[in-house]
Amino acid sequence: MTNKSSANIVFFRILAKLIDLIVVIILWKTFPNSGLFIGIFYLLISDGIFRGRSIGKKLLRLRVINTERNYHADFRDSIIRNLSIGAPLFFLIIPIIGWLICLFVIIIEFIIIIGDKEQKRLGDFLAHTRVIED
Repeated sequence: MTNKSSANIVFFRILAKLIDLIVVIILWKTFPNSGLFIGIFYLLISDGIFRGRSIGKKLLRLRVINTERNYHADFRDSIIRNLSIGAPLFFLIIPIIGWLICLFVIIIEFIIIIGDKEQKRLGDFLAHTRVIED
């Protein structure tokens, strides 16, 4: 998967995030009382676990870097960049309305990614990060 085109990087980023969201769902269903919170915690710190790579990004050979330090993302960067997706997940406990809120946020993030020349989403702008191929 070397030399990915920008369209392919967007596809692989979405696929990596889906893998991470599957991890969140598995945690939620495995631990019914606290799993959603554990899953959201995982999502928030996920890009700092493997030196800028969540489980999804590690599998797809992507990495998050901090553009100010030109170094892999740490836990702080990960929390800031993933807050825009992690926070709306709390609304999942509210049937229908909560699901729509999450869907709306994900659609907005997708629109931002495809509209930006560097394929950055809101979280990347907030944390000064960028996803690159590893």
